[in-house]
Amino acid sequence: MPPRKDPDGSASVPAFYGAELRYQREEAGLTLEQLAEGSFRGISFLSQIERGERRMPEDLARHVDEKLKTDGFFARRCEDARRARSAGHPQYFADIPDMEKSATTIEDWAPTVIPGLLQTAPYVRKISQTVKPWDEPEEIEKRVRARIKRADIWKREERPSYWAILREELIRRPLLPAQQMAEQLEHMLEVVTSTRSVLQVLPETTVAHPLMMGMAKIMTFPDAPPLVWTEAEFNGEAIDYPPLVTEFRKSYDLLRAMALPPEASLAILEEAARGYRDEAQQQD
Repeated sequence: MPPRKDPDGSASVPAFYGAELRYQREEAGLTLEQLAEGSFRGISFLSQIERGERRMPEDLARHVDEKLKTDGFFARRCEDARRARSAGHPQYFADIPDMEKSATTIEDWAPTVIPGLLQTAPYVRKISQTVKPWDEPEEIEKRVRARIKRADIWKREERPSYWAILREELIRRPLLPAQQMAEQLEHMLEVVTSTRSVLQVLPETTVAHPLMMGMAKIMTFPDAPPLVWTEAEFNGEAIDYPPLVTEFRKSYDLLRAMALPPEASLAILEEAARGYRDEAQQQD
């Protein structure tokens, strides 16, 4: 068995919080199962908090303080960890960037916008300005920086294996001016090819297909159960109930079979990027 990898408490506030939780638990001589008992939370959930990957809910923080006799430390500090984790992200999304970092595999389905891990800054900015036009410019820029920061996983040696499926309309119907749209598609091509990831395009002619009601992100982890993230305009949900995860898994596999092969999909991106480049040059 490989040696246990201890959390790096210096990496972030949530990582420090999780490292302290593991230290206090082990000092008390408790296993994860013993600490989780009576909390209505699973062992894997608690383990992910210790690794700095999940947010500590207030009810669980109070439970932990009582079990470990830590005088309210984790309840007092869980709000600090939450704020640090959610900087630039909606609160409901706060756990996802750290989970992406620790994932073994990530599979994205993108029916309405290009997946966040593949977006350029202008693309993020346009989405933010469109969805919440009442926000102050500095708030929008904070979201842009946070979204782009997520793409740091492509620089990691132990990055997840990535697979994305997106609708052809996201390529053919430009959200941005021609120059910026060309840069967006070229960025996707560079990321996919340089990281040996897989991207597939679902043709415009495919009207009926699995997961047609919304986006899905399926993640697997080396030492935790798989999880599905779904998201709407102003909320999202992490699903780890095994039967539901299995249903998402089957639907994604069928969707993958209905999409174009990877080579043909990349050819569509390349052709569209050239078209936007030509359009931009004609406009100069």
